[in-house]
Amino acid sequence: MELSRRKMLLGASALAASGMLSNSLSNAHNKNLFNMNFAPHEGMFKTLAGDDIVDQINFAASQGFRSWEDNWLVKRSVNEQNRIGKALADNSMTMGVFIASDIDWVNPTMSLGDKNYISKFKNELKNSIEVAERVNAKWVTVVPGVADLKIHPNYQMANLLECLKRGSEVLENTGLIMVIEPLNNYEDHPGLILTEAAQAYYLCKAVDSPSCKILFDIYHQQISEGHLIANIDQAWEEIAYFQIGDTPGRNEPTSGEINFKNIFKHIYNKGYRGVMGMEHGNSIAGVDGENAVIDAYLDVGNFL
Repeated sequence: MELSRRKMLLGASALAASGMLSNSLSNAHNKNLFNMNFAPHEGMFKTLAGDDIVDQINFAASQGFRSWEDNWLVKRSVNEQNRIGKALADNSMTMGVFIASDIDWVNPTMSLGDKNYISKFKNELKNSIEVAERVNAKWVTVVPGVADLKIHPNYQMANLLECLKRGSEVLENTGLIMVIEPLNNYEDHPGLILTEAAQAYYLCKAVDSPSCKILFDIYHQQISEGHLIANIDQAWEEIAYFQIGDTPGRNEPTSGEINFKNIFKHIYNKGYRGVMGMEHGNSIAGVDGENAVIDAYLDVGNFL
């Protein structure tokens, strides 16, 4: 990035953080910094922007980010959800994914065929519809949870499929899409039932609903199976959302082994213009680390 452009960005950052520059002016200067629609989350820029989530959203907008993620949005008060929705609307930003429900990382849930759990899941999705309306969200994350070692894997997949079908019925005609997310079994979440892109693709094809698609998390899939571009191509027609994180460490691009510039260019050239969720930490603490995150996305996010 040329020096003058970087100086402009830093100047806008300082003014926006101090409240001296309006969001509209800041966005006008910085809206074209990235080729893709990256979405930071709460805490990523808290040193530069302050603790308040609305201030963080405003700061992110001033840096050229056009979307926002909030995994635990459903746990916030209605008043806070409305504040977030207004901040996003004021900055012409898109709300990315939030998680539909509490995830039990120990006890099997969606793999059991339990009618009581299916009823609970449907109610959680109904609540997610109300939350989504407050922030104009279009995607909600569903993590199927851990496997039951006492039940044959095929029976578990059939049970999971039934649960997803019933959930899709709740969401159809609402505009909200549940994106099922395979997670890795090795670094973060041992024992899960859904770990591979091919599994998620199979489930979405079997559910056969526009309300059930794939969240392809680049970090998790690099750990679980690699072959990122090949798997993206194979699962492409069922992918509705991407998330980002480098490995090892689950931090910003350029901090680990993944060639994000090539992957982003591939996704872009296939026609994807949706949200790219920045679901990772900062490799360096404080102001230096937060600026490093912005610099990393300026690097890997400008590939045309």
